[in-house]
Amino acid sequence: MSQDTWTERAAGQAAPVHWAAQVLGAYKVYGQGEAEVRALDGVTVGFEAERFTAIMGPSGSGKSTLMQCAAGLDRLTSGTAIIGDVDIGRLSERQLTLLRRDRVGFVFQQFNLLPTLDAAENITFPLDLAGRKADPAWFDQVISAVGLGDRLHHKPSELSGGQQQRVAVARALIGRPDIVFADEPTGNLDSQSSAEILDFLSRAVHELRQTVVMVTHDPVAASHAGRVLFLADGRIVDELLDPDRDRILDRMRALGR
Repeated sequence: MSQDTWTERAAGQAAPVHWAAQVLGAYKVYGQGEAEVRALDGVTVGFEAERFTAIMGPSGSGKSTLMQCAAGLDRLTSGTAIIGDVDIGRLSERQLTLLRRDRVGFVFQQFNLLPTLDAAENITFPLDLAGRKADPAWFDQVISAVGLGDRLHHKPSELSGGQQQRVAVARALIGRPDIVFADEPTGNLDSQSSAEILDFLSRAVHELRQTVVMVTHDPVAASHAGRVLFLADGRIVDELLDPDRDRILDRMRALGR
């Protein structure tokens, strides 16, 4: 697949596409000389607003590096990373920290909850750090979407793994970010809890009009997304729209060969 497929598709649409995040001509290189590893090799891609995108690929393909660079958690060696209309490569470390805090949500495999705070306090913690108050109506919408109404005053030790990840998802959504990046968010969960979290992420897109980009190795997880990107050797090599599990498995097998 051409690196420009996403731009070609956007150009063919009558209405302009709103990209929540983009990377353009992205290279990420670790090491030097014979030890050099090119984790991203000229990637150009956009993540459409109000859409659920999954990123897949073999181990070492660059999928987590792509997410980290797009999210401003790591800097590109060369190329451009944009969130909304901001070229994040031009920001100082402090400016980048503030942008991530105010405009980006994160969900990780580890829940990263504060054990001394209850669920409600963990959810609003990023806003508290920023000196902001949660919008009550939005808070209620998020809590309803993730089904935490009866667990808000429980501490993490009193919650199951699936419930803790729901808290983490709600925390990522509470500030109404431009985009939410999720890195293997179901990796530590059983199949039922995984299905619940993926359903919540889908509902965040369709009901709360959020934008979600998820790195995963799981075809079942990726099938909840509306778009799947496939990476190999630091390049985007394929893409599926409106995927199902079997089509994703076929593409992964092809990559393996």
